[in-house]
Amino acid sequence: MSHDELLAAAWAAAEAGGAVLRRHFRRAGLQVEEKALHDYVTEADRASEAAVTEEIRRRFPDHRIVGEEGGSRGGRAGVEGPVWVVDPLDGTTNFVEGLPIFAVSVACLENGVPVVGVVLDPVGRHLFRATRGGGAFLDGERLAVSGRPGLDGAFLATGYPYRAYAAVDLYLGIFRDALLRARAIRRCGAAALDLAHTAAGVYDGFFELGLAPWDIAAGALLIEEAGGVVSDFDGGGGYLGSGNVLAGGAPVHHDLLAVTRRHASEEKVAGLVR
Repeated sequence: MSHDELLAAAWAAAEAGGAVLRRHFRRAGLQVEEKALHDYVTEADRASEAAVTEEIRRRFPDHRIVGEEGGSRGGRAGVEGPVWVVDPLDGTTNFVEGLPIFAVSVACLENGVPVVGVVLDPVGRHLFRATRGGGAFLDGERLAVSGRPGLDGAFLATGYPYRAYAAVDLYLGIFRDALLRARAIRRCGAAALDLAHTAAGVYDGFFELGLAPWDIAAGALLIEEAGGVVSDFDGGGGYLGSGNVLAGGAPVHHDLLAVTRRHASEEKVAGLVR
């Protein structure tokens, strides 16, 4: 099947999930559960994932779908094929508190590599999309990462390790070194949107540790197709497995990698966030 067919499914699935989230946002009596420390799930997460999954399953009943709330399901035993990675509500805490910064993220992977990615801002109704080799776009306009020549004066995004307290000191060392050179660092609480805005050149770079594949897959493809670089904390391509991400235009990524290498390695981080 073509990437265009996969993109059409991802687009429709994200829109279906986004419609569910808009209906639930700031609704009185929203049911909220704490899965683990500072890790929440709501009835909106589950309803959005059901809508996303239904749309993908309708078009590709044999594909496997990996979602934050539903785990791994679908696919035929012994048959290799595309795998969908879905975050039906990235930024659940923001959603619960009524802060309109959250997203639906849908990616399709072939042989473990994202080939299609969509990130939807349901409130602003902005849709970021990319296909491997086909570029990245926001509402029809082609995206390009920023031309910032390095970390000095950069506008960065990050996320705090609020579920991995053992990594706080390591993270704060990286944060301090980046802060002393950057113009500003923002923490908005939705990694998929942070990555999408990095692809759009809003942010010059992004760094975070301990993310899940569904937080990263679509946004990473957006950045790569917008001309940027995405890696793990060692500069390699294992970020979907480790959850540790550095991203941005090549010069900013180069400088961020030098910062992280002063404080961490993938081996060291793995011992703190797993």
